[in-house]
Amino acid sequence: MSSRAEARERKLRVVIEIGKRKTATARAVVTPGKGRVWVNGIPIELYPIELARIKMMEPLLLAGDGLRSSVDIKVSVSGGGYMAQAEATRMAIARGLARFTGSEELKQLFREYSRYMLSGDPRQTEPEKWMRYSARRWRQKSYR
Repeated sequence: MSSRAEARERKLRVVIEIGKRKTATARAVVTPGKGRVWVNGIPIELYPIELARIKMMEPLLLAGDGLRSSVDIKVSVSGGGYMAQAEATRMAIARGLARFTGSEELKQLFREYSRYMLSGDPRQTEPEKWMRYSARRWRQKSYR
């Protein structure tokens, strides 16, 4: 393969990854670019909730400026609350960067920082039982 064809193949490479947390689902599209990251059409630096913004930027900060300035990431996230959306976005970005680079060191770095960054958090809400107000609460009895 010629060097021009290899360069074109590198330029056209696109990675799509998903991340889930509780009922939130995020889909990240990683493409070669200038280091821009959008979450639901908003630049990540301008995301209104600071704690969620910091959580979403963790994989970008761990990956370093070299990798961050060479890719564009567009994330669309829906469902859940704002922190579940932030954690789903974090997982989608981390998985996308790891798969885009194919670097085992980057995967290991993400795993050492937080085991849920690549694998996901298995905890879910407990379903509500019949004849109850919530999952565990039962009606009080007043005759005891």
